[in-house]
Amino acid sequence: MHLHPEVEEALASKQPVVALESTVITHGLPRPTNLELARKLEQAVREEGAVPATIAILQGEIWVGLTDFQLETIAFASGVEKASLWNLAAILAQRKHGGTTVATTAFLAHKAGVSVFATGGIGGVHPASSGRASYDESADLFELSRTPILVVSAGPKSILDLAATLERLESYGVSLLGYQTDKLPAFHTRESPFDLPARVETPAEAAAVFAQARRLLPSATLVMNPVSQGLEWAQVQSWIEQANQEAARGGIHGKALTPFLLSRLAELSGGVTVEVNLRLLEENARLAARIATALSQLRA
Repeated sequence: MHLHPEVEEALASKQPVVALESTVITHGLPRPTNLELARKLEQAVREEGAVPATIAILQGEIWVGLTDFQLETIAFASGVEKASLWNLAAILAQRKHGGTTVATTAFLAHKAGVSVFATGGIGGVHPASSGRASYDESADLFELSRTPILVVSAGPKSILDLAATLERLESYGVSLLGYQTDKLPAFHTRESPFDLPARVETPAEAAAVFAQARRLLPSATLVMNPVSQGLEWAQVQSWIEQANQEAARGGIHGKALTPFLLSRLAELSGGVTVEVNLRLLEENARLAARIATALSQLRA
């Protein structure tokens, strides 16, 4: 594992650092929008007073914090693997490039000593009706159950079974916090019908809860940050239902299903879901930087 000198210095001096994933760069957006977003997220973290640490795998080497050249490399390289926990060792041993998922970024950030991680939406339990088996769920959930890191997201991705995802997070003992909300945000929408167990109003309050959780629990603290301008819950659910029906008719399932659903949501919304996605990524990066700053002040 290699730490960018700026990240290494910030960690040594207990300055705020925010981890950022790289699958949004390698698999989430077309070129060159992916590189523009990567730079924008890092800049947002800096503007809020923290050091960005984008995590990626380059030629089988783990990097925590990238140079601009490395950002360009991971953004434009062909054949980049989606690095989850189950194929991480193979990517390293075979000297491949990899964009890190939520689960892998959380795992590697914690190993590097980074306490705060910003992402877009977490994975969760997929609906059985989508063509997947009912036990199909993201590795994000299990990793959150065993890694004491604070993760800022806009909630689970809207295509998931949100009720089942919440139940699993509860079973795994993940601390759930709504940021200025009592309802579970659902990625593209500010609110879903589901209640959250706790709410915080400020970055300092979120940092204090995480500090307490870290003393007691082995699991993550998940801060749910509603996007400032989202879509209506009913409308998004209608698009998801239509997209799922199309996927079932087309025999689309397994790894191909999530990209298909997100692509169809973008088409059905006239591109608005992509705009919301970009907005929430930046807002989450800014909030994570503020929480990391508050956490560093608690340690001082």
